[in-house]
Amino acid sequence: MVELHAEHRSALLRFLIGLTGGEWYAAEDLVQETMIRAWRSLESVPADSHGSRRWLLTVARRVAIDSARRRQARPAEAGPVDAERIASVDDTTEIVVLADSWRNAVHRLSDTHRTILSELYFQGRSLDETARTLGIPLGTVKSRAHYAVRSLREAVAG
Repeated sequence: MVELHAEHRSALLRFLIGLTGGEWYAAEDLVQETMIRAWRSLESVPADSHGSRRWLLTVARRVAIDSARRRQARPAEAGPVDAERIASVDDTTEIVVLADSWRNAVHRLSDTHRTILSELYFQGRSLDETARTLGIPLGTVKSRAHYAVRSLREAVAG
């Protein structure tokens, strides 16, 4: 394996740099993956130098294709965050408007819905704890929480 790597690494690297569009680090990773596959199938690698190079180049091409397919299947990665854009005046205005919308939506809720949301989200109680604290059935807590959250969504969206 050491001899195989020493003899063919540079040829594989040149070949894979061409397939990766000049991305040296990506090509290095693909050479390593090619060598791992060769090690796993060492009995399949031809003994002669010419045959082993052809075999390795075929494996390297397949590794490069697999890598490209994996990248296409994943969602695009986000770049670095632009801090100046985040702290813009428009964003501050949007935050104030959104907070005011939430405040108004909460005030429009019935007392029972506000109490349920307070117990669940501000006090951090579970559904069972809320039911025991308020002395009401668990099903009532669930339905009131559902309708309270739905009312808030509708008020803020509309």
